[in-house]
Amino acid sequence: MAIKTRIIFVRHAEAEGNVDRIFHGWTDSVITKKGHIQAERVAERLKSMNIDVIYSSSLKRTLQTAQYIADIKNLPIIRTDKLKEINGGKWEGKEWHELPKLWPDAYESWENRPHDHKMPGGESMIDFQKRLLDEVMYIIKNNKGKDICIVTHGTALRAMMCYFRGCAFEELINIKWFDNTSVSILDYEDNKFSVVLEGDVSHLDKELCTILNQQWWNEYNERFQKK
Repeated sequence: MAIKTRIIFVRHAEAEGNVDRIFHGWTDSVITKKGHIQAERVAERLKSMNIDVIYSSSLKRTLQTAQYIADIKNLPIIRTDKLKEINGGKWEGKEWHELPKLWPDAYESWENRPHDHKMPGGESMIDFQKRLLDEVMYIIKNNKGKDICIVTHGTALRAMMCYFRGCAFEELINIKWFDNTSVSILDYEDNKFSVVLEGDVSHLDKELCTILNQQWWNEYNERFQKK
């Protein structure tokens, strides 16, 4: 008989880098005042859902978000470096508008061929995806049949969701970004994933969202819809 394991992914709450538009991969920023409200809201949303165990990236912005969920569920947080955001290398701490000027080729791949992207002095997207998926499978193996909450990052969710949907990695460009504290739910059964919910922020009012209120998102969304 097949055993179903459920994974509830939560993107971290709004962090300093999200507001300032500064690249934070492994840069260990904290969540903002709005981020604390977002984290409280997502924890309240998950209060009525069964969660047996909570895992989190070891960075502050994910741990702070996970703590709200842990408090409301009375569960410990299991920290892991392997769920961290992509290592941005030389991009770390740089303002987004600087990137295309300083690294035009790398920025072009980030925007148009993300599956092929390699961070200058950092991690490649393909190695990043493998790191994440290896850890998720390890977590599932050790928690078969349970409901698992995993708090992680925006690029991480995008890279993993490409795999969970059964897409070729070349289709990563077609996977949309999820907002802060978005909830995505997947079931793992018979050695395959099925998407139950994807990038949902119904627990937030529009003014409490982050990327939905930013200019870059509007420009990105227009490009995305034209594809």
